Amino acid sequence: MQVVRDWRDLPDALKGAAVALGAFDGVHRGHQAVIADAKAAADRLGAPAGVVSFDPHPRRWFQKDAAPFRLMTADQMAQALAPLGVDILYLLPFDAEMAGMTDVAFAERVLAQGLGVRHAAVGFDFTFGKGRSGSPEALRAYGERLGFTVSVVQRLDDADGLKLSSSAVREALKAGDMARAAAILGRPFAIRGEVIHGDKRGRTIGVPTANVALGDYMRPAYGVYATRSRLADGRVIDGVASLGVRPMYALETPLLEVWLLDFAGDLYGQTIETELVAWLRGEEAFDGLEALKTQIEADAAAARAVLSAS
Repeated sequence: MQVVRDWRDLPDALKGAAVALGAFDGVHRGHQAVIADAKAAADRLGAPAGVVSFDPHPRRWFQKDAAPFRLMTADQMAQALAPLGVDILYLLPFDAEMAGMTDVAFAERVLAQGLGVRHAAVGFDFTFGKGRSGSPEALRAYGERLGFTVSVVQRLDDADGLKLSSSAVREALKAGDMARAAAILGRPFAIRGEVIHGDKRGRTIGVPTANVALGDYMRPAYGVYATRSRLADGRVIDGVASLGVRPMYALETPLLEVWLLDFAGDLYGQTIETELVAWLRGEEAFDGLEALKTQIEADAAAARAVLSAS
């Protein structure tokens, strides 16, 4: 899959796709339905299958001081899209020019002229253009004039009648309901980042951790999780992790601290991806390092039990 980071001056080989349009943060099952619709159109037309998204997320552009909210990085998005048969990811820069475009200008300049799309698939609640003035119906009308077709994918609900959405994933994560988050996403929620140096207190009690800053990831429920981490060399290691501000030490910035079970090695500077498989308990303060060590060992045993059953 190719990743294209602009819509201007593209070669013909990168034009003419049938695309799914949207932010696609999380690439959850609702998003996957829109992408599958674009893929089906691509197969009918004999065209590449594409996804059009934005970087940064439009919400971050318009709400620069908003709390962290992302469900995935751009790299994780590309990784999630590849198995869906996507040929091209158009990760378009959301800048002042993009933010100021009217809906008709976006259809004309970006979709028709820039990308030369042959088909656009969107969700039923898709909006676009300055002030979010464009709707699926408007896009269909623009497409008729500009030479591309449009399909609209209707709302997709879970077994309980709840909408499959990025907001629903965030609500589940805030509640520590990792099973529901994974059911909507189609995979466990995962945090990817570089292993950084911490205060190394864990080493003093035999529990060395790989520490990862959360950046713009939304903050799941603070507490202890059973985890699986994929290392840079492809190995997947079971673990137990603390996510939060550590009440005993009052971190200023929340941190993910992963104890990789049955592992020894230096991971500083490497990028790892950690799946939060199950929430085990909330954050607690302990009366000294020995009490903390005892609890961590109990958490590790609980994590092993959860992970062996999953």
